[in-house]
Amino acid sequence: MSDIPANLTWERAAPPEATGPGPWIELAFGDNDLVYIRETSDPDTVVTTTQKKWDAFVLGVQAGEFDHFVEGVEGVGDGSP
Repeated sequence: MSDIPANLTWERAAPPEATGPGPWIELAFGDNDLVYIRETSDPDTVVTTTQKKWDAFVLGVQAGEFDHFVEGVEGVGDGSP
């Protein structure tokens, strides 16, 4: 996409011990308080949001507002890795 800056520094949201290509979510923080999100399996598809919206999302995750999306998923919330 031509509107995605070429000089972004992508940060992979993966556990430190993770190896291989994923797929993982990657984030980049750009100018004008823009946040770019992509998947390693499809790096040409990028979603853009604002820093304010990203911060609200992160706070919601930390508060457990999205826990219902992972109910029943093995290894989530039961203490296993």
